[in-house]
Amino acid sequence: MTDLYRLLPEEMEQLVVDMGYPRYRADQILLPLYYKFPKVINDIPQLPKKLREDLTEAGYTIGSAKETHRVVSDDGDTTKLLLNLTDGTPVETVLIQYPSSKINGHPRSTICVSTQIGCAMGCVFCATGQMGFEKNIRAEEIVAQVIHFADILQQRGEHVTNLVFMGMGEPMANYDEMIRAVRILTHDRGFGIGQRNITISTIGLISGIDKLAEEDLQVGLAISLHAPNNELRKKLVPTAGPNSVEDIIEAGRRYFKKTGRRVTFEYALMKGINDSPKIATELAILLKGNGSHVNLIPINPTAGDFNRPTQDSIREFERILFNAGVNCTVRIEKGIEISAACGQLRIDIVG
Repeated sequence: MTDLYRLLPEEMEQLVVDMGYPRYRADQILLPLYYKFPKVINDIPQLPKKLREDLTEAGYTIGSAKETHRVVSDDGDTTKLLLNLTDGTPVETVLIQYPSSKINGHPRSTICVSTQIGCAMGCVFCATGQMGFEKNIRAEEIVAQVIHFADILQQRGEHVTNLVFMGMGEPMANYDEMIRAVRILTHDRGFGIGQRNITISTIGLISGIDKLAEEDLQVGLAISLHAPNNELRKKLVPTAGPNSVEDIIEAGRRYFKKTGRRVTFEYALMKGINDSPKIATELAILLKGNGSHVNLIPINPTAGDFNRPTQDSIREFERILFNAGVNCTVRIEKGIEISAACGQLRIDIVG
């Protein structure tokens, strides 16, 4: 069985031609797939009955993610879904909306997609990392997460504006499937979202960062740093190499040089661990002058035995970076109370 959501538009075109149909039939499949969200091939009535039958007999299907649980934050801006993929595997996906940041009258609607079930990186402060690694998610299953929320939003008269590959798993560890999904989702005959509206996050897999720089994609890159030195980073990220900090900084420079896209370094602030003025100064020295942006993320509940710093500590950390000329912001987290924020996704925690 082959899911039609796996095919790039060029592959869809080749498929219909190989089956003896004119090329334009491909667009008669693609337009409904990404704008009408059919569940089965027979839900595409503009296709000739014979083509629908031929596709079905050849083993083509329209995959979907079945919603089994939904929780919504108190302010209504964050929705977390537990979805069953086509093989029954459960995965968490999150919609985050910013009603005050309206685009053409619509709220900014960001889908946080997952690329793996679990994660092998083992970050001690991350709920997903602590559940271990189970499997990679196929490209069509990544697309299905976006399509499911796109359908929900369309019924509200809204649409997906941004995608972040920051859900369950390490995107670079499922590189080929992740990139296929990105190309499908950004293709002007596919889902059609702008490349600059996508951010891919990584704990720092250097080979993946370098490969991404060669893809000719204008996507954002976010690298999870979390510490300014290798000793501390190794404690927080057990899979980190002996020179991971230097390697990550250099990979970020290469990415920026190749793509012209500024790199964001994500930094989870943990009370008494990596939030002191001394560490902030060390981080400032490390990043000063490299043109990157630092996203400070006060640690969220349920992500291990770590505590969020005080507001005074957060502000002081930010001030030190700012005074050193390092561009930084403190992330406004949403959905913490439903375990939908950064580091909280875990399929047995559904709110």
